[in-house]
Amino acid sequence: MDPIEAIAVALGLVNITLIIRRSVWNYPFGIVMVVLYAHIFWAAKLYSDAGLQVFFLLVQFYGWVAWSSKQGDDGLVIVDQMGAQAQIIAVIASIFAIGLWGTMMHQLTDAAYPYWDGSIAMLSVAAQIMMTRRLIENWACWIVVDVLAIGLFAVKGLWLTAGLYGVFLVMATYGLIEWRRKLKAA
Repeated sequence: MDPIEAIAVALGLVNITLIIRRSVWNYPFGIVMVVLYAHIFWAAKLYSDAGLQVFFLLVQFYGWVAWSSKQGDDGLVIVDQMGAQAQIIAVIASIFAIGLWGTMMHQLTDAAYPYWDGSIAMLSVAAQIMMTRRLIENWACWIVVDVLAIGLFAVKGLWLTAGLYGVFLVMATYGLIEWRRKLKAA
């Protein structure tokens, strides 16, 4: 068992728990987690996921500021949702990005599973942008990412990380339910 992976897993669990609770304090845990995962994924030749961590690091700082300015009277972040047209555009843009990124990784690197890894990366970008904007649809996107990631990380022998994404899958489902409940109550 890799101790760096174990620490990253623990930080990931804390991070997602705080996101579900709509707490701005998820960000410090997320920052350290993504730095550790950049190292882990680079070593596993999952370059799309390693690069994704750099994106996540930048978005962690942006999200921290954005969430801090959108808190309700209870100190928790206010949630919103996309319209139907925005959802369609997001799906089309994600499919295009997956094809482009996967092809680039296939042709330019020795990446293991460039399209599978690229799908996780591009859908994670979409989900992260939605989460930073506090959009409920981020959870549905994360559910797809989690399903894809469990398989890929298991194939690569990253068992703790595959297990983490199994837990993330359960947590994303719970997050979707909780954020829907909060949106209906608002």
